[in-house]
Amino acid sequence: MAKLALISVSDKRGLDLLGPRLEELGWRLLSTGGTARTLREAGCDVVGVGDHTGFPEILDGRVKTLHPRIFAGILAAPSDDHSAQLAEHDIPAIDLVVVNLYPFRATVARKGVGLDEAVEQIDIGGPSLLRAAAKNHARVAVVVDPADYPMLLSELADGGVTGETRRKLAVKTYRHTAAYDAAIAAHLPELMGGERKSFSAAVAGDLLESEERVLRYGENPHQWGLVARRSDATGLAGARQHQGKGLSYNNLGDATGAWRLVWDLPSAGVAIIKHANPCGVGLADDMTEAFRIARATDPVSAFGGVIVANRAVDAAFAEAVVEQFAEVVVAPGYDPAALEVFAGKKNLRVLEAEPSAPSGTVIRDIDGGYILQQRDAGWDGEARDVATGRAPTEAESRALELAWRVVKHVGSNAIVVGAAGRIIGIGAGQMSRVDAAKIAVAKAIEHGHDLTGSVAASDAFFPFPDGVEALHEAGIRAVIQPGGSIRDKDVIAACDRLGIAMVMTATRHFRH
Repeated sequence: MAKLALISVSDKRGLDLLGPRLEELGWRLLSTGGTARTLREAGCDVVGVGDHTGFPEILDGRVKTLHPRIFAGILAAPSDDHSAQLAEHDIPAIDLVVVNLYPFRATVARKGVGLDEAVEQIDIGGPSLLRAAAKNHARVAVVVDPADYPMLLSELADGGVTGETRRKLAVKTYRHTAAYDAAIAAHLPELMGGERKSFSAAVAGDLLESEERVLRYGENPHQWGLVARRSDATGLAGARQHQGKGLSYNNLGDATGAWRLVWDLPSAGVAIIKHANPCGVGLADDMTEAFRIARATDPVSAFGGVIVANRAVDAAFAEAVVEQFAEVVVAPGYDPAALEVFAGKKNLRVLEAEPSAPSGTVIRDIDGGYILQQRDAGWDGEARDVATGRAPTEAESRALELAWRVVKHVGSNAIVVGAAGRIIGIGAGQMSRVDAAKIAVAKAIEHGHDLTGSVAASDAFFPFPDGVEALHEAGIRAVIQPGGSIRDKDVIAACDRLGIAMVMTATRHFRH
């Protein structure tokens, strides 16, 4: 007797390939509702679940596969005893289960979706079928992802799905159903009563359904590292590596920091990151010029850094980059000639990444648990209020905007000094804000930058006037900061006395 395959899918991609090919290989097809219609349209001879069970689909399709004749056919172990019981009750074994679930996550992602619509997208029969098939993977092959159809058909044509493949498919299935339940747990409470969704459940859903790849190592060579990414990931998680050594934890961490920075820039530009902090940023329509401006910020620190562009790059850019040692280059596109130039540096990691809006949840571990927060993304609603008697000039305003967008990506306490289209000094990660200001100035002077008429950004308020006084002494004439100190009036008065224009944003951008 021909083997029986149960197919019931929400995502109907690939059914026109799967169904006819299974029939060619001698399988009988058992299916439900819309899936059965799609298979019949592809020329398949399909047995409806109601005909198989002798019980119709009821309750608007809520009950269709939940029947002993279905589940016994799936759950029967490969043993003489179970085979005898199936024969006694005239139940055919089901050897292949192809199921994917109602699109709950896609539904709740739409604006304006209410509780009733979301509830109807909570699959009941699908997860039950998947869990039963995965439990009985010793005999049953279970497929939840249309991308696995070609592999499945290849193995069936070659004599049958191997035990190793059945085990891998079962693990993938359990991750899929766990992620599905996590998504429901994450979003349903919010729809039920306006309570905040569970971030931990939302993150679990993403991680459970992700693909894992071993990294070269962690922060140090004696530490292992992994990257988990969703199959639909864009940005750095979904980047294509054209060449170079395997990526490490630090490579991806620095590349991610630079990638987020360049998409926060007000125009075309390049950023260089070293040890989790920017050490160079430059704006220019020409990516080669933008890179040279960025490298000039701090050419010593740029050595061995991660270089990221927010526009496609050409051979001239590649030639400028390979003049120095770099660990990673990232861009949204490369001319073939650029890739040829990079190929001369075989260890250089060259990544191509599709732009993506920053999203998701920031996770950090603490002893015994985790802390989570919403990502600091975007600039919506931020003020730009002039607090001093003198307003910044148009040129100063453009420079302030660049410095403000960069300081968000610098470890706190942070001060960033900038000028037209470039950053010229960065003071990062200091316990004292005035020390951060002094370091930013000192770095600018060390690398030959003229600070006369430059501007500065502070990621949080100045607690005392000494910070702006140190900046003024170096030649800085405009400052942007969030404000919020009990001594704001003292700081503003100092700026007025020194002729500094100060802009307040009312939004802090700490990065710890």
